[in-house]
Amino acid sequence: MGAGGAHQCALAAYQSEGQMGKPLIIGVAGGTGSGKTTVSAAIVTTVGNQQVALLQHDAYYKDNSHLPLEQRRTVNYDHPDALENDLLITHLRTLSAPNPMPIAYPRYDFATYVRLPEVTIIEPRPVIVVEGILIFADKTLRDMFDIKVFVDAEADIRFIRRLQRDTSERGRSVEQVIAEYRQTVRPMHLEFVEPSKRYADVIIPRGGHNRVAVEMVVARVVRELAARAGG
Repeated sequence: MGAGGAHQCALAAYQSEGQMGKPLIIGVAGGTGSGKTTVSAAIVTTVGNQQVALLQHDAYYKDNSHLPLEQRRTVNYDHPDALENDLLITHLRTLSAPNPMPIAYPRYDFATYVRLPEVTIIEPRPVIVVEGILIFADKTLRDMFDIKVFVDAEADIRFIRRLQRDTSERGRSVEQVIAEYRQTVRPMHLEFVEPSKRYADVIIPRGGHNRVAVEMVVARVVRELAARAGG
């Protein structure tokens, strides 16, 4: 049987068990633009959308609606203090409790730097994927992950991807992206993100488009699910 067939058999065995037991919690970290979303998407695609709850750390930015817009723009959003880790930790505990409950997943507007009043209800799932640049910088948070993946990529590639994303999706000008990168993104990466790589169980070199490495991570997830199902 090929690898794909083995994956499907393992997943079928796990899915037949329903949502019993503690979910498998996977952390996907890495610098901005490294390819974390690509890796997370590969896990979701393989395991199945209905089996995975995907939580993005940057949805948990603290609400700065009480500040004028110009002042919001000066906040260091690449420092761990900019994120409401306590809420994320509470949500993970809620989803993985013996009697799990849905969570009110926050929605964040990156153009105006505020948390929106609307939320997304996320139901408990057998697999939880948490994605973010700083998820391994917080000990309480990283200790909750069963599998810790760090997606590594060259700084110039990451900057280009961030520039493309922020100008097309987040309402930033090229000048704003460059200024943010110089003032906070690069210094905070060196201070917090890069050192957190040592906590990873798996490091994916050359970013999220490293197909062989991504497939190895996905295979590891599938094996863990099969083991939990007794397969």
